[in-house]
Amino acid sequence: MEKNSSLGNGLGGKSIILRLEMNTKEIKFGQVASAIFEAGGDMVAIDVIQASGDVTVRDITITVTDSVDVQNVTSRIRSLKGVRLVNVSDRTFLMHLGGKIEIQPKVPIHNRDDLSRVYTPDVARVCAAIQEDPKKAYTLTIKRNTVAVISDGSAVLGLGNIGPYAAMPVMEGKSMLFKELAGVDSFPICLDTQDTEEIIACIKALAPAFGGINLEDIASPRCFEIEARLRDELDIPVFHDDQHGTAVVLYAALINALKIVGKSLDSIKVVVCGIGAAGVACSKILLAAGVKNIVGVDREGALVAGNSYANSMWEWYAEHTNPERLQGSLKDVIQGADVFIGLSAGGILSREDVQSMADQPIVFAMANPVPEIKPEEVEDIVAVMATGRSDYPNQINNVLCFPGIFRAALDCRATTINEEMKLAAAEAIASAVSDEERNPSYIIPSVFNQNVVKAIRELVVKAAIDSGVARKIPRE
Repeated sequence: MEKNSSLGNGLGGKSIILRLEMNTKEIKFGQVASAIFEAGGDMVAIDVIQASGDVTVRDITITVTDSVDVQNVTSRIRSLKGVRLVNVSDRTFLMHLGGKIEIQPKVPIHNRDDLSRVYTPDVARVCAAIQEDPKKAYTLTIKRNTVAVISDGSAVLGLGNIGPYAAMPVMEGKSMLFKELAGVDSFPICLDTQDTEEIIACIKALAPAFGGINLEDIASPRCFEIEARLRDELDIPVFHDDQHGTAVVLYAALINALKIVGKSLDSIKVVVCGIGAAGVACSKILLAAGVKNIVGVDREGALVAGNSYANSMWEWYAEHTNPERLQGSLKDVIQGADVFIGLSAGGILSREDVQSMADQPIVFAMANPVPEIKPEEVEDIVAVMATGRSDYPNQINNVLCFPGIFRAALDCRATTINEEMKLAAAEAIASAVSDEERNPSYIIPSVFNQNVVKAIRELVVKAAIDSGVARKIPRE
């Protein structure tokens, strides 16, 4: 009987593995390969699992495009005489089996003496030392180098409110990136509550074990209050990456884009579309950097001071932006703009809108998976284009920010991550692209550029010390 363990839906556009049991008397492998190709699959690997007599078992790795239904391939295989489809596996799901991270001890336990030192009774002396001087937790526990990645599952990627269980794979992935890119230990924690007060209480109760808190995928506007309260009530860095990671990388990209077009921060008009968590944070960092003319647009059109908004953050936003009090839709306010920043929805920006912008327009269309406008629609009229996608040049990706900024914050034992540190992180990211390398298709470094974390650490530690939030001057 066929065993269907495809491990989930959404296999289209992915790499999958077919385990086939073949009777070599009845069918040749070439016939199987032809059937896969004719059904739209591209074979990339073949592994012989078992061979005995006339029966062979093979794992066939194939890729399919987004337009190809995996059912076409599997149905064609099932129709072949002499072949049994044993199993269909998605390689992404296989990578997640049992989770993607684990905890490893730093010292072995071989005998009773080792046991007494790490657990009991000798560990009591360490506990007493920390009780006498709580700061020793930074040197005698994992607190020195460990961050909690915390979510309530209410705004996960483009999936929305999927809850804490479904959010865990994303948080695990974030923990992997912390370790791989910056040597920061972290642990994913998904809370089974979406009540603001309960979330704050839970995180405060967990905080003693960690040197920093990375908030992730918490819906707006609740995320603003949660972060603000925790920043006030804890003495360790609290950083909502969906807000500030996006803002830091966006500003880094803008630094280099403006160098290409020869414009200055204080002279440009910026239109931000989508005033949620990321939109607010992006606007705040640009204001701190010296941008004077920002116009925010959301569902109700341009945000204007004096209007009443149900969202309290929109009230703040309107009071601090749009100095000319422009009103109307995106189409109205984008005229003459130097920069468009999209954090909203796919397809809402038209070619005509871009044509109405100032000379040498800069367009950052960061909606995922579909940007506000596709680069190919305006590549002949924009000076610089960036998106949130990896299949276009200039991807605005939070991964460039959070490992390095937490590496710095932990190393200098910062009490917070302030605006000065964020600006420094953006400048460090921008500096990873040299004058010789910089061009319209390369304004932001690759997430695999090994110089980025080092550059961020150096500048952010300095900014923390200069702004008075560092409790330690780290060794180089």
